[in-house]
Amino acid sequence: MTLGMPVGAVMNSADNSGAKNLYIIAVRGIKGRLNRLPAAAPGDMIVATVKKGKPELRKKVMPAVVVRQRKAWRRRDGVFLYFEDNAGGSAITGPVAKECADLWPRIASASGTV
Repeated sequence: MTLGMPVGAVMNSADNSGAKNLYIIAVRGIKGRLNRLPAAAPGDMIVATVKKGKPELRKKVMPAVVVRQRKAWRRRDGVFLYFEDNAGGSAITGPVAKECADLWPRIASASGTV
């Protein structure tokens, strides 16, 4: 899958926690290579901070899952797919990528569409 969001990217929050923007600090499970930024794709667990939102949420480090990305990626059946925004969170509202729904059943049950 195409990794569409590197460390330092700002994405929308797709949950109802009160956060508006999430800033990616790290991607879980990425070992890395010298001078290469870790990047995330839908379904990846990230570590993020809240840049805009409720004051009690801001400046806190929290885990999140990437559920949508603007960069197109190719599925095994040959279909290229992309969303209109980059989004992530923990208690998701709105559409979610199928790759994310397969990995995280709790997110799939709370999402609007898969």
